Amino acid sequence: MAKLKYTFKSDTMFKMLFVKYPELLKRLVAELLGIRFESIERFEITNSEITPEVFGGKFCHLDINMKVDGQLVNLEVQVNDEGDYPERVLYHWARAYSTALAVGEDYQELPRTVIISIVDFNLFACEGFHSEFRPLETTRHEPLSDKMSLHFFELRKLPEELDREDMLLLWLWLFNANTEDDLKKIKALEVPVMEQAIDAYNHIVVTPEFYEMARQRDLAGRNEASALRHAREERDKIWQGVVADKDAKLADKDAKLADKDTEIEQLRTQLAKFQASSGGDS
Repeated sequence: MAKLKYTFKSDTMFKMLFVKYPELLKRLVAELLGIRFESIERFEITNSEITPEVFGGKFCHLDINMKVDGQLVNLEVQVNDEGDYPERVLYHWARAYSTALAVGEDYQELPRTVIISIVDFNLFACEGFHSEFRPLETTRHEPLSDKMSLHFFELRKLPEELDREDMLLLWLWLFNANTEDDLKKIKALEVPVMEQAIDAYNHIVVTPEFYEMARQRDLAGRNEASALRHAREERDKIWQGVVADKDAKLADKDAKLADKDTEIEQLRTQLAKFQASSGGDS
């Protein structure tokens, strides 16, 4: 069972495949949002460029931004749980939403902004693999606005059996495929869109363009890991310095208190001697 070096979860493969095959992306997004593919009239990828400068950025993440019938849609695949992921998603939503309003436009012209996250770790304490969050009143569950929608798809909660009639699950199983056998099982279902996606994957993974992009991404990943390790080491040094400084100050205070205790004991001894020599307690 040969493992895939690059899977649909690899951000380099994810970005290149769906930028080069936008019709596949359009079909994927339709399933993720639960809308009919045929109902989408306007579909545009707004960050299709993948240049070397992208990998030179600090902690870059290869997501795909789109405009779907007036909505802003951001799609990202996250493999590792780096902590605070919901907060990070909220931050991305806030930035996308707040920067969509041009000068002079009214607030009502702000577009519906949707963040879709496909994650390869358990994020919520539920059995379902799909969670959607919107701003609601806590008692009546009355929606505040339809301008915010956050979708999370947890790959590790997918059912074990493949169902050729469930396109959403088939797409997610494609992201979950880690071996050549996994891809063969999906392709054996003879679902045309899945066959097209796997053929596109097989075409891209052998191209020099993808190889170079993957090489640069791997280098960026190593640089990112090194930067994070350096940051942690610097943080630990600072913390150790703070602790050492506090320990030194506490030791100095303890020494001064010990000196005071010695002085007090000496005074008590002198007082006892004086009282004894004077023959009284006065």
